[in-house]
Amino acid sequence: MSVILEADELKKSYFTKPVLNGISLTIEEGSILGLLGPNGSGKTTFLKIIAGLLHATSGEVRVCGQPIGLETKRMVSFLPDRNCLYPRMTALDVIQFYQDFFDDFDRNKALELLEFMELEQKQTIKTMSKGMIEKMNLTLTFSRAAKLFVLDEPLGGTDPVARERIIKTIIKTWTENSAIIISTHLVTDVEHVFTDVAFLRKGIIAVQGNAEQLRETHQKSIYQLYLEIFG
Repeated sequence: MSVILEADELKKSYFTKPVLNGISLTIEEGSILGLLGPNGSGKTTFLKIIAGLLHATSGEVRVCGQPIGLETKRMVSFLPDRNCLYPRMTALDVIQFYQDFFDDFDRNKALELLEFMELEQKQTIKTMSKGMIEKMNLTLTFSRAAKLFVLDEPLGGTDPVARERIIKTIIKTWTENSAIIISTHLVTDVEHVFTDVAFLRKGIIAVQGNAEQLRETHQKSIYQLYLEIFG
């Protein structure tokens, strides 16, 4: 399989405070990587570097063999952990905006996902619940023809019903020629979709590997491993 993401000794500091302390990671086509760790472990910083929103202090990151830059922004579809949608826009307005902004945006796929997410085309963002907004953002993220989908806390603040719909959407849109990174605290809800896992602690990867192999080796679920590493 082709390599989608390569990170080599990646470091990031804010002034004198180190946040990432030498992350090395490889993600191949068809992978769904669970990036797991407590608040302050460096997950969001790492994802923003991949998305081209932050510059690393040192080290290298490549997406499909390309260093982070204009080319890789076309390959990466990023779901941030905060809503950035304009409150007065309707779901259809936002889809039109994304279609105008991204060359690889598939309007038909967006409308299909919108229906699957049980969202109304004419509903405004300001009248949506947090779970609905999360589903809206995920619809937009997965409607691009990207090679790498980066999801920062896609389940945060959602109720169990919305959570289940989001997980089904991730499974529905997953393809063998792309890869997905999911950063989340809700390990028990989503660990069954992970093909690979990386546990991030204080800016370094404490444990990483194939999810099923980790379960077999340790005779524990990914959630139990999480508690063991960070508890």
